[in-house]
Amino acid sequence: MKIVSRERWFEVQRRDLGISLIHEPYIRPFYRCNLWHVRGSARDLLIDSGSGLVSLREQLPWLTERPLLAVASHTHFDHIAGHHEFPERLVHPAEADILAAPTAASTLAADCVGDAMFEAHPDCPLCYAEYRVKAAPATRLIEEGDVLDLGDRVLEVLHTPGHSPGGISLWEKATQTLFSGDILYDGPLVENAYHSNLEDYARSLLRLRDLPVRIVRGGHFPSFSGERMVELIDRWLREHPGLR
Repeated sequence: MKIVSRERWFEVQRRDLGISLIHEPYIRPFYRCNLWHVRGSARDLLIDSGSGLVSLREQLPWLTERPLLAVASHTHFDHIAGHHEFPERLVHPAEADILAAPTAASTLAADCVGDAMFEAHPDCPLCYAEYRVKAAPATRLIEEGDVLDLGDRVLEVLHTPGHSPGGISLWEKATQTLFSGDILYDGPLVENAYHSNLEDYARSLLRLRDLPVRIVRGGHFPSFSGERMVELIDRWLREHPGLR
């Protein structure tokens, strides 16, 4: 397995409207979480925190130069393993217990962490038998309809269960931007995790379909348009008859 320097482990790609994508390019695409950094006038937002293999705060110190809210779209390992590094941690109540006391089983790390995840390893020792997601108890619980105020921009919390019971999406109405977490992205969706629910999945997708979305920034794979979102949702519903 190729070894890469920790200094090269994260890649930052600037997007429009003060949004940046942070990801781990040496993790294969299916397992590679999109970390979304949203800049506000009063505080910033970090949606998800990656695998935890390499310290976000050490390699990207600019993340904590300003007040920052670290939000968990849900609590699978690839989305929360860096949360312990941040003082303000937000999650839906349905998965607060996992963030506070994560296990290999509850975060899906037991099912996923292995050589199949990686194109390369970071230069710090990695032993799968010892890999664990560190506890990061929530400092704030967020539910349907809550608003995250960044000063000059606000994002509304949408409870979108299905992939997991506490899954959330964030909707910025002013820019018509949807941060969808893992309820929807343009790639193979995971709907059979131990706490997935297809009826909830269908309800969440139908709800998102009604939003006037310009762009979707999902938990995995590239961003896509609102038109593509409708195509993906309609295809999923066709493939799951009886759940409409």
